[in-house]
Amino acid sequence: MELNDFFAKHRKLALAFSGGTDSSYLLYAALKYGADVKAYYVKSQFQPEFEYADALELARRLGAEISVIETDILSDENIRLNPENRCYYCKRRLLALISENAFKDGYTEIMDGTNASDDAGDRPGMKALREAGVLSPLRDCGITKDELRRLSREAGIFTWCKPAYACLATRLPSGTEITPQLLRRTEKAEDFLRELGFSDFRVRCTGDCAKLQVKPEQLQLVINEREKILSFMSSLYKEVVLDLKTR
Repeated sequence: MELNDFFAKHRKLALAFSGGTDSSYLLYAALKYGADVKAYYVKSQFQPEFEYADALELARRLGAEISVIETDILSDENIRLNPENRCYYCKRRLLALISENAFKDGYTEIMDGTNASDDAGDRPGMKALREAGVLSPLRDCGITKDELRRLSREAGIFTWCKPAYACLATRLPSGTEITPQLLRRTEKAEDFLRELGFSDFRVRCTGDCAKLQVKPEQLQLVINEREKILSFMSSLYKEVVLDLKTR
């Protein structure tokens, strides 16, 4: 099946939208093939501001309708206490919010940007998608991440080279209660490294220790900016270490 075949069959859909490479291209394709599509972005403490800004900008450039749903994700104890299957509860909460709002707007089918490179096994998030009956046309059409980047670049979509991004909660080990303070600290640390020129990296946290994970090609940048990194990170963490396993 090709995407044009999918949208010929599914003419009216809500899109679970993150502003990342996958859902951005799917929004573009839906509009290209004439579907009645509306993007739904759930804004919570788990999403950094730059992701929100990218989502709004992408929708603006495409001329797509977007609805922003704000939620206090930490009000759910199953999410806040951060069990190993936190992603299941979180995804289920997000999809419920999208479904509720989409139904009010007249949309009964929901799709997301899962692609053919994503593990379709029994991961918590995938389980929630299946239970909610969410459609994943990119995966069903066999479109991989690399192909998505190529297609997005050809279409002139600025997210074509955007690194894969996991929510801020993933920086904390399972079992660590998630607080707004921990999330804000992580966001500040990653914003600072992004301003220094780092891309596709993580600042993971264990207690008061920050563990930096960067790509091998950016290890030299860590050395070059060592003093700046230590100076800034020391205001947020007691220890700062570099993970030599890298990203």
